[in-house]
Amino acid sequence: MLVQRFLEHSAERFPDKAALICQNERLTYRDLEGRCNRLALELSSAGVQRGDRVAICLENSPETVISIFGALKADAVFLLINPSMKVDKLTYVLNNSRATVLITHARKMAGIRECWSHTPHLRAVYVAGDMEDPSAGTGKEFRPLDPLCTGDAQSAERPRSRNIDLDLAALLYTSGSTGRPKGVMLTHQNMSSAAVSVTASLENTPDDVILAVLPLFFGYGLWQVLMTFLCGGTVLLERSFAFPHTVLEKIGRERVTGWAIVPTLAAILLQLDLTKYDFSSLRYISNAGAALPVDHVQRLRTLLPQTKLFLMYGQTECIRTSCLSPDQVDRRPSSVGKAIPNCEVFILDEQGRRLPPGEVGELAVRGSNVMRGYWELPEDTAKVLRPGPVPGESVLYSGDLFKMDEEGYLYFVSRTDDLIKVRGQRVAPKEIEDVLCRMPEVMQAAVVGVPDPVLGSAIKAVVRLMEGASLTAHDVMAYCADHLEDFLVPKSVEFRDVLPTTDSGKISRKTLRAQS
Repeated sequence: MLVQRFLEHSAERFPDKAALICQNERLTYRDLEGRCNRLALELSSAGVQRGDRVAICLENSPETVISIFGALKADAVFLLINPSMKVDKLTYVLNNSRATVLITHARKMAGIRECWSHTPHLRAVYVAGDMEDPSAGTGKEFRPLDPLCTGDAQSAERPRSRNIDLDLAALLYTSGSTGRPKGVMLTHQNMSSAAVSVTASLENTPDDVILAVLPLFFGYGLWQVLMTFLCGGTVLLERSFAFPHTVLEKIGRERVTGWAIVPTLAAILLQLDLTKYDFSSLRYISNAGAALPVDHVQRLRTLLPQTKLFLMYGQTECIRTSCLSPDQVDRRPSSVGKAIPNCEVFILDEQGRRLPPGEVGELAVRGSNVMRGYWELPEDTAKVLRPGPVPGESVLYSGDLFKMDEEGYLYFVSRTDDLIKVRGQRVAPKEIEDVLCRMPEVMQAAVVGVPDPVLGSAIKAVVRLMEGASLTAHDVMAYCADHLEDFLVPKSVEFRDVLPTTDSGKISRKTLRAQS
């Protein structure tokens, strides 16, 4: 299935139903598809060809959604760019992808003006909001986006697609180990297969109203929109979770049924008085991106006992891999479940041999959800896509360490590059972080290794406290000494008001290591 069919099929079934709610704007499926058709026709008339890349650098907004589906309907490949990306990295991504079109906002123009002379492949720039004509001397054609994304577009003809499901749908850039972002190539088949499997796991229906607060340039955020349109539900799109009260109040008012969170968002929630809000409609919360601390899982279950909690695991390279069904959460709060439908997983040792239950090894993923590879990086691709059990196919080596129990449930241990070697023993930060998060005063915690002349590496804990809470380093180390083996007790503790995060909202251990 082509990804744009998610929207088109729902527009055929539910033309007058609300598809997208964002601030004061409510778009029906008919409205939304018409505007996407109009943008697709405009892109084609501007010279966008099948397989061309269209870069989208916008905050969460109706224009972002219209741009995604407009690009797909024009048989192009979309790539989503963090609006706060600095000009050097933006220039690299535009050149690496050889994007022919950039869609952005007038507020971004001053910050990205420097890239015009360094992006020879970029021909046209569509700009939302009020702008002055910046075309002189840039070599680019600047066009207004607003007329394409507003007004009545119901009569816009649906473009006829020439793509098949093996064609690329998206390039999603992730941070590379060299510091250069890598473009994850996802085909229509990759994306439709994952969407079908995950919506089946979440039991999504056309009655769902999904709250989307995560940025759409983050794969987990993007999937909330794609999967909801696949099911014919309604997306309540928020720009961010910067104003929690405003967002939480909308859950009751809009009768939200599903909400995707990440651990940093869960930590904020657990600081709030949730009894002030109406969660009676909230059927489920899902978590992916990084594993939730066990204490946070248990506290969410206590605070929202009527709301199902789905604990999941995935990567940009394979979209989503596993899901723990809600009936297992209380029994296995540290698990991320079993493989989703149409996906198979293995735990492998360093020689690529399957490990028995209970042994820690690298997670390998086999399925239609696995990416085609990294854009124009054959060596990097070969490191992670390796020969699988069936001749001629590849499986994804995730770079994440897991163990599996006798019943097939998966447990995340660590990123391979996050392991800390202390006194010759490999230490997984998550084990220590889970203990730290049990302390009532701790809002967030991260553990990193720092150089030590005797130990090789010493464990350092970086802690963010709940508002108004007070702890000393001695308090933290004493608590850890009561709950952990001696070699797992942090040697030092640092308190911070804010922990650094990646673009996707995960705590950035890489940044913490560099700052230590």
